[in-house]
Amino acid sequence: MRRGGHVLAGHCLTTWFCSCGPLSCLCTPWGASSERCLQGPLPSSWEEVPPGEQHLCGGRGNPVWLQPHSGLLRDDHAGTAAHGHQCGYQCVSMNIQPMYLGESAPKEQRGTVAMTSAIFTALGIVMGQVVGLRELLGGPQAWPLLLASCLVPGVLQLASLPLLPESPRYLLIDRGDSATCLAALQRLRGTTEVMVELAELEEERTACQGGRARRPWELFQDGALRRQVISLVVLGSAMELCGNDSIYAYASSVFLEAGIPQEKVQYAIVGTGCCELLTAFISCVVIERVGRRVLLMGGYCLMTCWGSVFTVALCLQSSFPWMPYLAMSCIFAFILSFGIGPAGVTGILATELFDQKARPAAYMVCGAIMWTMLFLVGLGFPFLMEGLSHFLYVPFLGVCVCGAIYTAFFLPETKGKTFLEISEELHRLNFPGQSQGPAWKGPEVIRSTEL
Repeated sequence: MRRGGHVLAGHCLTTWFCSCGPLSCLCTPWGASSERCLQGPLPSSWEEVPPGEQHLCGGRGNPVWLQPHSGLLRDDHAGTAAHGHQCGYQCVSMNIQPMYLGESAPKEQRGTVAMTSAIFTALGIVMGQVVGLRELLGGPQAWPLLLASCLVPGVLQLASLPLLPESPRYLLIDRGDSATCLAALQRLRGTTEVMVELAELEEERTACQGGRARRPWELFQDGALRRQVISLVVLGSAMELCGNDSIYAYASSVFLEAGIPQEKVQYAIVGTGCCELLTAFISCVVIERVGRRVLLMGGYCLMTCWGSVFTVALCLQSSFPWMPYLAMSCIFAFILSFGIGPAGVTGILATELFDQKARPAAYMVCGAIMWTMLFLVGLGFPFLMEGLSHFLYVPFLGVCVCGAIYTAFFLPETKGKTFLEISEELHRLNFPGQSQGPAWKGPEVIRSTEL
């Protein structure tokens, strides 16, 4: 395959990289809960890129080594393949972590606690961009150290994870171990006054009695999970198809057009990661005040706005000398908007919309969908660039509009509600003709004295 007269040598490996995620989600039901700390393929053929044109253009998806003046995307073969396999297992851990945090947190702080996963994901992006600077580990001789540096957070995770208690909901509902559940709950809360929360868990346990753990394909067959599955598919797909990963890949050339010197572009790329980290932290602070729906709608609406301005700036960048600066500003604004809502809120939807028996399967489906969509973006983005030119972001804008509309009209608010209350509301939405959901009404009182 060729684009602009140059062979896209790493295109197939990019596809391989993206395909490892959904395969791992479907085949691996467990994993560690380590965060993504480093990103980017490693340049085994660094000497092929002319000096002064070597820089890392990375983001949430597949970072690539870019030679800007040739238009050739240079994927390192071994680095991309290894990184793809790593991300395949990583996607399992990134699903387990928000599920564990959401199950273990009190309802008043569930969103804040679960959103910390997005903060550390964004922090991992920034760390990867910083250590990938040429002055640190981004040089041609230091990339083995860059590869080995991921051992540090891995060892820290392996040393600290055994010290954490198991999820109280898992202990009580799935394993039926009340004593261990009480001990874990007291340890997590730091107090012995947990009887009110334990009573809520008992109600949830009673509502789930008689059920078994769902398999991923069973979610699509159950009418009681129709709204939840549709929300998971629509919003999970929108997160990957909204254009954020692509705008990272486009950022380098826009910065060059704006007049940023070649050797300074790498620092501007670090600034994009810092933008997402900042908004992830802000969203973590305000999510329990404004709710999930407001953050999602606001994020997608702002992304639609800034993406439209970005498209106009690309079309007019040769007509006005200040248009490249506007395009550069739109990149930062687009990433800021993405971090406000879709980057973090989407990851906790599977925790709040599904009950204990369906939640693990929901995260497997969510992870598979997200990586499949990332696969499609990585596969189709070069063709979008060739076919649509300056209008390549129009399809992504359509996805942002659809995400905002679905959130506004079809996604229920889960702020401050117990899992049982959320299940009751979703039951009413799935079966409008029924007034009562699967709520527990307490023990049955037998008034007869007949034996």
